[in-house]
Amino acid sequence: MARLIEIGLERVSDILLEMAILSEKSVSASIEAYATGKLETAEIHSWSEEIRQLQDDVSELAVDIIARYQPVASDLRFIKAAMDIAYGFSRFGRYAYDIAEVLELCGDLTSCDKSTVELTAKTTKEMIRMSVDAFANRDIELAKNVQKLDDFVDDKLRETIDRVVHGKYQNIRCAISEALIMRYLERISDHSSYIGESVIYIVTGENSPRK
Repeated sequence: MARLIEIGLERVSDILLEMAILSEKSVSASIEAYATGKLETAEIHSWSEEIRQLQDDVSELAVDIIARYQPVASDLRFIKAAMDIAYGFSRFGRYAYDIAEVLELCGDLTSCDKSTVELTAKTTKEMIRMSVDAFANRDIELAKNVQKLDDFVDDKLRETIDRVVHGKYQNIRCAISEALIMRYLERISDHSSYIGESVIYIVTGENSPRK
């Protein structure tokens, strides 16, 4: 019985890591499109839908494991955290698609100063990678470091909103696109932080205080 449940839990881990790869790819593609103007919305949407389906697979497998094997506390902890992590990865895909839609809506952004978005995106992508590695290796310290970077992204979003409110953009397309994309990056950052929390929960059984 123990061997069978371990196979199920390992399958959950495999699906999560598959979601992680697609999530990183989706976010990177949307940011690359912002930087270059070369947008592949259909491809990003396809990845987003695939991630969502994998989230459903995690949920179904988790329910099946609970029903079949009556897992002990540590296994239940992993299953709960896995479902939270799957939700986080699905949001990465969704926000990547949302960014692509902003780019479609706003059109030509070649005249915009993209430095704030690109700097924030670099940090956000680093957070995704760190959260994935923290899960793969059950690394508590790395999970905590993900959470520390969240404040930087929050600060950059506030700076953008302040510039919009005080009319510091000459081009309305630049203002709208930056504000929306920064908001989506902030949400990706939050979910990376939440995945870090889930890793800590898997390893220690302790819930980190959420902002």
